[in-house]
Order: sequence, then C-alpha cells, then structure tokens
Amino acid sequence: MRIQVAWGLYSLLGKGATDPIGVTAGNFLRTVPLSLLMLVMVQGQASWSTAGLMYALCSGMLTSGLGYVAWYAALPQLKAGAAASIQLSVPLLAAIGAVSLLGEPWTMRLTLAGAAILGGISLVVVTRSGGRPAVAKE
Repeated sequence: MRIQVAWGLYSLLGKGATDPIGVTAGNFLRTVPLSLLMLVMVQGQASWSTAGLMYALCSGMLTSGLGYVAWYAALPQLKAGAAASIQLSVPLLAAIGAVSLLGEPWTMRLTLAGAAILGGISLVVVTRSGGRPAVAKE
C-alpha cells in the first residue's frame, strides 16, 4: 500500500513537470545521500563487485530513469484518474520485459493476470471518461 501511495504522490508531483529529464535527474540525485548511507550500513554484511555495481547502476539509472522520464512526459496528457489506473500496468510491463528479454516463460497464470490488469484498467478509463479517451482537454 505504501508503494502505491508513494507512486501516486510521485505522479501527482510530476503532473506539472515541464522538463521530464531534468526533474527525473534531480530526483535521482536526491537519492544519492540515502544510497551512500545504506552502503555504509551494510558494508560488512554485503559483498559486491565492480560488475555488479555497474549492472545495478545501469539498471537503476538507465532503464528506470528512462521509464520515469517517459511517465513524466505522458502525465500532462492524462487525467488523474486515468494516470492512476494506467500506472497499475507497470507489473505487467515488467513481466513482458522478463519474457522478451530474459527468456522467462509465458504462462497461463501470466496471461490471466495480464488480462485482469488490462481489463480493470480499461473499465476504469472507459467508465470515468464516459466512453471517450481519457486524455486531458487542451
């Protein structure tokens, strides 16, 4: 529940972002002090390698960063209710990425879960917009 609230607040703050790349870069920079503190706290308990650190940075900064930039760029075009519903597709998108890029199996469970997610999003978006696309009025 806390993650959904945090993501909702992140999205609300991003609704007015005029520079998605700059805002996302600033958000990432503000995480550095806490990240460094966490590294210090687990220093004797964790092991890491240069390759592992590079993979983590690429995964976190590049792929997540691009996802956040895309989200902030799309937000101004969406009504709040549509944005709140559409963000629920992220787990499905991650699963599709795992199937496509990592060779994970596509299962009946994933198919049913994906259909439920997309069906729920469609119901909310279509119902709230009265059958019209749920984009912001210009």
